[in-house]
Amino acid sequence: MGEADMGSDKTIGKAGRPRGKTAKPYERPRGGQAKAISDLMPQIGRPAFRRFGFVQSSIVSRWPEIVGDAHAKVCSPEMIRFPPGEKSDGILELVVLPAHAPLIQQVLAEIMERVNTFFGYRAVARIKLRQGAVKPPASKTTAKSPPSLKPIPMELGDSLRDIGDPELRAVLESLARGLDTKGTVT
Repeated sequence: MGEADMGSDKTIGKAGRPRGKTAKPYERPRGGQAKAISDLMPQIGRPAFRRFGFVQSSIVSRWPEIVGDAHAKVCSPEMIRFPPGEKSDGILELVVLPAHAPLIQQVLAEIMERVNTFFGYRAVARIKLRQGAVKPPASKTTAKSPPSLKPIPMELGDSLRDIGDPELRAVLESLARGLDTKGTVT
């Protein structure tokens, strides 16, 4: 034996690695848990919103909640300009449908109060109106799918008539139409 082998009591396997050691568990190379897309969206849109004057992007997405559906249909926020180095006493610029500008002008104080309540501090000191086209907010209701023309199996049809709740009955009828003769969902 050579001198290098004299002090070593470990045996070397065929692959050249010491025997008897277990493999390390897998660790993510960059660390941390995977993030949900919804957590990343504000970070992705933040540079664009800041460029157009929105420090907080949720004022755009939650505008109908802030001012109400009636006002959200006729006006929308365009940007907030703050004094240099400040994050308060800004100017909120709204785009308003031309026919509704006098109405919105009468409720500017209320809109300003609601926006400041949303932020939690006096973020807006003035509101500037610009007349133009306003994209109406997305409706919260989804379109119903047309009813299926497939008949309900006879043995299930009689039992569904006794259900008083029309919405529950419609869902159960839809499920019954999806059942084939063997009772499996198609």
